Amino acid sequence: QTQATLLYEDNLACVAMSENPVRRKFSRHIDIRKYFVRELVLAGFLKLVPLRTHKMVADALTKSLPSPAFIGHRQIMTGHTPFAARLLRCVGG
Repeated sequence: QTQATLLYEDNLACVAMSENPVRRKFSRHIDIRKYFVRELVLAGFLKLVPLRTHKMVADALTKSLPSPAFIGHRQIMTGHTPFAARLLRCVGG
């Protein structure tokens, strides 16, 4: 593997915890076995990338969405709209 695999995440706290090994009082409930992702990030195999919740394509599989959002996600999952093009459109807002 020449570069880290990108994993899109809508939880900014999760992204921060994956990159910063400092334990905070709010993260004390997390079991030590759950640090596997942090180890992969530190080793350079994985990179968590922040992505707004409404841009998460997997939401179509896990949530009840309004019709326009579902149709947009379905277009990406079926290959009718490239995911990268969708990301470029959301950079400005």
